[in-house]
Amino acid sequence: MSTETIDHNTLSRLVEAGAVRGAHVIGQAGGWGVLIQYGMLERPLAASCSKQVRTFKKLETLVAYLKDIGISRFDVDATQYDPASLKTYTRPDRAAAMRQAHEAAAYDKWFRDEVEQALKEADDPNTVWIPHEEVKASWAKKRAELMKRINDGNTA
Repeated sequence: MSTETIDHNTLSRLVEAGAVRGAHVIGQAGGWGVLIQYGMLERPLAASCSKQVRTFKKLETLVAYLKDIGISRFDVDATQYDPASLKTYTRPDRAAAMRQAHEAAAYDKWFRDEVEQALKEADDPNTVWIPHEEVKASWAKKRAELMKRINDGNTA
């Protein structure tokens, strides 16, 4: 097999032109690769960013990819495929991050609802407004009563 590869764009153009003669899906350690036959050449599909041979972890993903670009018939060689060698990545921090995201979204919704309700109440012509000085005096009286209870030792 040659070390030269074929990228997605080139493969798409070859499929559109009807130049692809076949595709071989090959199982390997870590997943599935694909060899594309066109003209007298056979090249592995390359990953777009690294230009290294592209490996699909799941056969279903590779099948969907091939069908999407127009290749619906191919052969599969699972001789070297080893599902035990697949690297799986666990992200235990993702559960906590998702929980925080949901809590933040719930809080945001609650806060927005509270602000909307307050704005509706403020716009309502029947709303009774209490002057600031009256509120300050009321709280000063309550504070004085609480301080007296604390000083007397009566916190109940």
